[in-house]
Amino acid sequence: MQRVKKILQWIDDRTGISNVVVPLANHPVSPDVKWLYVFGSATFIIFILQVITGVSLALLYQPTSETAYQSVSFITHQVPLGSILRGFHFFGASSMIVLVVIHMTRVYIMASYKYPREMSWISGSILLVLTLGMGFTGQLLRWDNNSVWGAIVAAEQVGRIPLIGDQVAHFILAGETIGGATLSRFFAIHVFLIPALLFGIIGLHVYLAIRNGVSEPPKAGRVVDPATYRAWFESMLKEKGLPFWPNTILRDTFFVLGVILVIIILASVVGPPKIDIPPNPANIDSNPRPDWYFLWFFAILALMPRWLENYAIVFGPIIVGMILILLPIIFNKGERHPARRPWSIVIVLVAVTTIITLSIQGVKAPWSPNFAVQPLPPQVIGNIEPVATNGADLFFKHGCIYCHNISGNGGHRGPDLTDVAERLTKSEMTIRIVNGGGNMPAFGGTLSKVELDDLVSFLRTRKTRIK
Repeated sequence: MQRVKKILQWIDDRTGISNVVVPLANHPVSPDVKWLYVFGSATFIIFILQVITGVSLALLYQPTSETAYQSVSFITHQVPLGSILRGFHFFGASSMIVLVVIHMTRVYIMASYKYPREMSWISGSILLVLTLGMGFTGQLLRWDNNSVWGAIVAAEQVGRIPLIGDQVAHFILAGETIGGATLSRFFAIHVFLIPALLFGIIGLHVYLAIRNGVSEPPKAGRVVDPATYRAWFESMLKEKGLPFWPNTILRDTFFVLGVILVIIILASVVGPPKIDIPPNPANIDSNPRPDWYFLWFFAILALMPRWLENYAIVFGPIIVGMILILLPIIFNKGERHPARRPWSIVIVLVAVTTIITLSIQGVKAPWSPNFAVQPLPPQVIGNIEPVATNGADLFFKHGCIYCHNISGNGGHRGPDLTDVAERLTKSEMTIRIVNGGGNMPAFGGTLSKVELDDLVSFLRTRKTRIK
């Protein structure tokens, strides 16, 4: 024991680590800081575990389009405890997102974003975005049909952003189409770029918490006045404050151990996300679903009117980002207690209810072909030429109706073709069918010249009013 003590003293003498650790341990916090304050520390510990499990997976993962799928399968089915490792990393990511959201919700309800902690809120908002970015980039690394199609759908959505959509989609896919370059880009962003940013922003977030102190629980009638708050807060800590160690740390440790236990149980019993079939962008028989934390957003895009999608894609993130940034700047003083700010509770309840409802709908959202559809009824086909009528039969026979909707009949994965003749010329229709495009496979090799002409003839009859 004496030898260990001498080694520790030698390390401390050379590094001065006690000059950092001791002040942190003795850092005073309000005596009223209890269990509602454990989520921030838990998020940080889970992030560290994500880094550890991520490095372990990276040692076995091969980030090339030819070997990625096989390496994930190898990790899952052949590496000892590989399935649990993947499961821990997946449920760790899920828990990290849940903890970040709960932590920010607690901060919002208690108005802890007010003076002098405005930058803590802004840095926390950036951490939320980066955490979601980790989830999005990590899904593609499975490199199965579901994850590849999910990336294609995401690229197509952002590709509709006016002016810069093509450039953003090109950046996401690392080219015009998804391939090995896409996987390499996602791997680099997921393993290097976002974790580096997370470490930096987390460091800033922790520094701000130490500099400005952990906010005390709000009390009705005790308003925040920037002119007097800091002096009052320091005086309160000097009189009533308790050291961070052991009071707060023991609570945080107990909670973190509980979270880790839940993650281990889920990783062992439920296991990691199942691997879909190998990727094949030409295969329309796929059912792309994002991980649960993105279901609500994809449901919005899938269920809203198409004319509104571009506005939602462009202005939605901008509006949300501005709200998160401007909230602590505009409302940096005044009441903090939820009883004096009932609208904050209402906003949280509405947001949670909306996200849960949309997530449920997201499971049913029309992102995949609808193989249960029936042929177009005669009243929809209308009184048209025999050649076009044959084209209507081909529209069903070759599966066009699985993805495209006409007058309320068919799938919703592709564009609605109810009035396609008013948008595309005969030549444009032919080129699109023969060559495909986006997530639409090319039918040039499966349709004869006569079938192609008949199909185009039918689509040429698709107008708002059939004359």
